[in-house]
Amino acid sequence: MQLTDFSYELPDELIARFPLAERSAARLLYLAADGLRHAMVRQLPDLLQPGDLLVFNDTRVLAARLFGQKSSGGKVEVLVERIVDESTALVHLRASNSPKSGARLLFADGAIQADMLGRVDDLFKLRFSRPVREVLAAHGEMPLPPYLGRSVEESDRERYQTVYSKSEKTDSVAAPTAGLHFDNALLEALRQRGCELAYVTLHVGAGTFQPVRTADIRDHQMHAEWLSVPAATVEAVR
Repeated sequence: MQLTDFSYELPDELIARFPLAERSAARLLYLAADGLRHAMVRQLPDLLQPGDLLVFNDTRVLAARLFGQKSSGGKVEVLVERIVDESTALVHLRASNSPKSGARLLFADGAIQADMLGRVDDLFKLRFSRPVREVLAAHGEMPLPPYLGRSVEESDRERYQTVYSKSEKTDSVAAPTAGLHFDNALLEALRQRGCELAYVTLHVGAGTFQPVRTADIRDHQMHAEWLSVPAATVEAVR
């Protein structure tokens, strides 16, 4: 399982940097009995049968990226990986020199402070002067995938969410991207087709952005992610 086995060229002009106005207008590649075929996502109900089950991830994306500076003046970029409690979070941190325990970081022109409590593996543990969710809601930026190569826009706060995400489940640092292609009309068409819908919650971690740095992919260490599978979904799958 060598990393080189999975190498391919992705032409720059084929990267969809901005979403389509209509979610289900995206292209769909599917495997038919006679080989690969092309369709549109809105045609998915025609490819399924009554009684087929679709399982969706209803997590919602945090505005998890913060920009600030060290008390010494150096710039820092923070990506919240996991909220530990109201004011504490484990984060990925980018700076010219990694801050040491006891260092103070400043955000929102100094209105918000965060103290560095220590390291947990490759993550930094920060304690904020205000509740983490409150800080992110006011000053956070949506963590778009790096390969998009563009600045975040205000519209991304909702467009980089699935239509079935739950506000009380806002803990992901990336969207479950296949789900971005479903809109309410498509979900209704699936129900009319007789398909069943079920839900799990998997909070996507920042590990989804991390490159594989080992020659043998079996040696790559993945970050853990939080997952909940309701009993009703288990029964539906059975």
